[in-house]
Amino acid sequence: MTATDLPFKIPSHTSFSHLPILDEQFAEIDWQAPWLSHLNQLKYIGDAVKGLTETNGQDSPTARDGQPIDIIADILNNSLMLRCDGVQEDLPTTKPTQNAQVQTLTFVSQNALPEGEAYEHFIAKTGNIPTRDNLHDLFNGSIWLTFPKTKALLNHYHMLEIAAQGIGHSRGRVRDTITVFDENGAVLVTSDRRIGKGLKAFDWQASLVASRAQWDNPTQVNRHAQAAVYVFGHALLEQLVQPRKPLCAHSLVIYVTQGFFALPLSERMNYLDRTLAQQMDELLSHNEVTPRHLSPLPILGVPYFCSENEHAHFYDDAYVFRSGRRQKSKR
Repeated sequence: MTATDLPFKIPSHTSFSHLPILDEQFAEIDWQAPWLSHLNQLKYIGDAVKGLTETNGQDSPTARDGQPIDIIADILNNSLMLRCDGVQEDLPTTKPTQNAQVQTLTFVSQNALPEGEAYEHFIAKTGNIPTRDNLHDLFNGSIWLTFPKTKALLNHYHMLEIAAQGIGHSRGRVRDTITVFDENGAVLVTSDRRIGKGLKAFDWQASLVASRAQWDNPTQVNRHAQAAVYVFGHALLEQLVQPRKPLCAHSLVIYVTQGFFALPLSERMNYLDRTLAQQMDELLSHNEVTPRHLSPLPILGVPYFCSENEHAHFYDDAYVFRSGRRQKSKR
């Protein structure tokens, strides 16, 4: 089944007016942006969202009698079915804890979250992901579709920490690290260790400039590439709707063989989800973990992420491409 086989269906409790169902923020999304190219079911999600933000003089659905339409949850649930049909696998699930069994994941209205219950606890207990009709939750759901094992693992560690520490004013090191990566993370995948080491050392010339010819171009997938970045953080994707040079991801480096880049994009992402979940499991299992274990990466410095970075002087901006805490600590 393809995305075109499953048209978006308006819920039965809607009526019509001349107002678009989704606000103008959704119309600002550039669905061809290179940092979106890895998202699962991107074409279907993009077509569905565009169809509900552009009236073209026609009627568009709105809520009746104040009932929420929960349109983003519906789009994501359709996308979830498409994803599983495409790879012929079962629906993704939560990762169980001592107090929560495995649950099949689905997207639901934010109103389904009981007042006072922690978001992460509700997901672990029910498999339901509360979803609002906004950009933040659209991108959060898109990451659940693309990295279901990793997202389930992060929620699992939230639950372990909540069970051990409770919910207080401070999240603690583990939950802080989860939150930073979940909201603002990116993954550098490379078969050239010099690129990964360069990123960790804030050596932008080695990691992004001198190695430019080795980087994958998201618009023209290159089986001979040796490096690529995939955005994980849904808040970062939301910010990239209006891209700004200072935007900075918190990244992990995953080393792969050259064979990774010979894979079709969907197989790359399935492999990456499994590998990222394993690496995050190892990282979060250490009590001393902090967000400082994540490497800063100015996201528009990724080769091919913006046309301006074709020129080496783009990286001369010391405010964005800083020498970094790791170099300073060696002095």
